[in-house]
Amino acid sequence: MTAPGAPVWRRLARSATARTLGPFVPVVALWWLLAWLQIFPPAFFVGPDVVLAELGGLLERGILPGYLSDSLTRLWYGVLFGLLIGLPLGFLVGMSPLARRLTWPLLLFFQAVADIAWLPIVIVWFGFSLTAVTFVIVYTIVFPLVLSIVAGIEQVPPELVRAARSMGASPLRVFVEVIVPGSLPSVASGVRTGLGYGWRALVAAEIIVGTSGIGFMMFDARRVGDVAEVFLGMIVLGILWYALDALMLAPFEHATVERWGLVRQEAAAR
Repeated sequence: MTAPGAPVWRRLARSATARTLGPFVPVVALWWLLAWLQIFPPAFFVGPDVVLAELGGLLERGILPGYLSDSLTRLWYGVLFGLLIGLPLGFLVGMSPLARRLTWPLLLFFQAVADIAWLPIVIVWFGFSLTAVTFVIVYTIVFPLVLSIVAGIEQVPPELVRAARSMGASPLRVFVEVIVPGSLPSVASGVRTGLGYGWRALVAAEIIVGTSGIGFMMFDARRVGDVAEVFLGMIVLGILWYALDALMLAPFEHATVERWGLVRQEAAAR
């Protein structure tokens, strides 16, 4: 016999909204409970109600929308130039043995150098400017993207390349119709990973060299001891990235892998 509440739970389990927000319910409840019990001093730890009040104040004064717009503008420039550099460079390194021999040690070296390590010299070069933040984001995006593309090209079944050449396909057609589609799953994963790194680099750069933006807002709030504004900045960053990943990056990666990854697996099985 089915319990009276079972159909409701089943409907909730099938609901995308419930699956998305459900895991946050116990986290927010624990957060509220800790604040209510005042286990930590209010100057160091505030509850969700205080953060919501802070949100209302920043929206009313227009501070949060302005900072958010600045952060998204910097991210847009960083992603644009990161993709314009990383995509062609990745295919060049992956397709050319000479380019790979010349650049592979450099790629591994700079991949290991954290983006935040560039900030002191970037400040000297560009000052506290949009160029400085964009440089850090581009640097963070390019190297994971290039390495993912190279790995994707290596996974293209050689049988497909030989079959295309045996049928008279030119090198350009082999690249466009075999190499690019076969490497797209790794390209999609590289774009998603690179943008994730770029998002974190944006926050770090705004904290250190920014004069506006969500990262700067959090750092400035720390300076005056406004813990609620710091919590709010963290929540805004998490929500924005979750929305970007769930609405754009994850569907793009899933669709790409579903379309081309299965083709590649089937070809490899043959």
